Amino acid sequence: MLEVNTYFDGTVKSIAFQTATLPATVGVMAKGEYTFGTDCKEIMTVVSGELIVQLPNQEEWQTFIDGQTFEVEANQSFNLKVPVETAYLCKYIR
Repeated sequence: MLEVNTYFDGTVKSIAFQTATLPATVGVMAKGEYTFGTDCKEIMTVVSGELIVQLPNQEEWQTFIDGQTFEVEANQSFNLKVPVETAYLCKYIR
């Protein structure tokens, strides 16, 4: 069953679903800056747009564009700068 999630006063929305092998969400982020926390390992792929990411325990920010992926381990937080509306796919490793 699909589940709709809304975060940050509606500026981030996602739909949760089950892939053939993993739970996942597909969503869109409005322009802005966000901090997310993880409960499990996450693999995030930019579908369209751009995410500027500060991964846990990193000083530097990295830019990810269409088709690029980054991973965040469980029980971590990471920062995002979203310069344009961006679509993403996030898979959860439990």
